[in-house]
Amino acid sequence: MEHWWIFILGFFAQILFFARVTVQWFMSEKSGKVVSPVIFWQISVIASLLLLWYGILRNDFAIVLGQLAVYFIYIRNLQLQRQWTKLPNWFKVFAWTTPGISLIWMLLGPTHNFSTFFNNQSIPTTLLVWGSLGQLTFTLRFIYQWIYSEKQKQSELPIGFWIISLVGAAMIFSYGIIRLDPVLITGQSFGLIVYTRNLMLCMDKRSKLMTKVSTRVINSLPQK
Repeated sequence: MEHWWIFILGFFAQILFFARVTVQWFMSEKSGKVVSPVIFWQISVIASLLLLWYGILRNDFAIVLGQLAVYFIYIRNLQLQRQWTKLPNWFKVFAWTTPGISLIWMLLGPTHNFSTFFNNQSIPTTLLVWGSLGQLTFTLRFIYQWIYSEKQKQSELPIGFWIISLVGAAMIFSYGIIRLDPVLITGQSFGLIVYTRNLMLCMDKRSKLMTKVSTRVINSLPQK
């Protein structure tokens, strides 16, 4: 039986993830388009570290894999927005060193290490593979977003990001249900709503842009 404080840690991480997407959602609704606010990435760094340790304490490799794979992309987006250097030095040191300390613990720690991850009787191999694929898919959205933002020379959340988010969230949601993990179920339930709405905003913007271009083309044609 898991200690109650482990679930509190997980729920706190999900509350922060909830806060980041809520802020991003409201700011996007206000702008009428999808935006990538600085606070989204700032909260992501903290929430990711908390969820990383939740995964470690739950002996859940799928959660650990997902957070380690995407964590430094959060930092890179802050760098692209020229906000990383503005953060306090103690926070930057903490942000850079904590993942390394966590990895050393997973390699050398007496409990909650890679050995216990893969010998967790409560997670069958097929379920672990499914959860890991879900986390990798979820991570792919940020890799896609990172490459896209590097090309644009600024942090953006393109339409492909939200499509991949929906697929990954659905996979993790199903994993959470089978795993009976209230933290994953709660987090992904709200996420599915926000990802769908952002996808709608992206499609609406694209539709308006195509209409505008079509109108210009028609107006440029010779009039009879």
